[in-house]
Amino acid sequence: MAIQLIFNPTDQDLTSQSKMWGCPDLPDSLPYPVAQYEDEGETYDNPLTFICQIRCEDIAALDPEGLLPHTGMLYFFGEVDYFLGHREYYSPGMGEWSDNDFRVLYSPTTTDLHTHRLVDDEGNPLTRGAERITFAACDDKEAGFKLLGHPFFDEIEEQYPGWRSLLQLDCNDDWNLQFYDCGMLCFLTDDKTVKCYLHSF
Repeated sequence: MAIQLIFNPTDQDLTSQSKMWGCPDLPDSLPYPVAQYEDEGETYDNPLTFICQIRCEDIAALDPEGLLPHTGMLYFFGEVDYFLGHREYYSPGMGEWSDNDFRVLYSPTTTDLHTHRLVDDEGNPLTRGAERITFAACDDKEAGFKLLGHPFFDEIEEQYPGWRSLLQLDCNDDWNLQFYDCGMLCFLTDDKTVKCYLHSF
């Protein structure tokens, strides 16, 4: 069984809640993740785009096998700005992404978290508005946005036998999110390692 992610735009404060986009609420022990790049011999840090955070107690009833923690918070970050329509930004491209291009973090607690806000030089937010996430059971091979189960594309599963989908992201017109030609971005795990793979029709 997999877990479908359902998005609900809201004006409510989603601090320490399950949410898509917006700003992550992190404990002091977890610094905001960055990618490191070189340009003309200089190394610089670029904050990874916050994708979502999952309050694990929200999915406990839908994960009877205990494949994910049932307490704490899971966070997903990645180089997805290009796929949100910002074509001038860097794109990791098709296939397996390097460890520099994504990050999955876990906090064992959902209290004493601090919201990390990214703003431009004028103080304007650099992130999309947050949307509340609710959850429902779905098929293992479901398309769309889901936790657990198997990747929708057989090609990913064939390349990583024995791995399962940790988080699957699909295209979404409301967010102008497009992974090339109807592609999907899949975070995969074998319980020891996490990989990120982009595949398209």
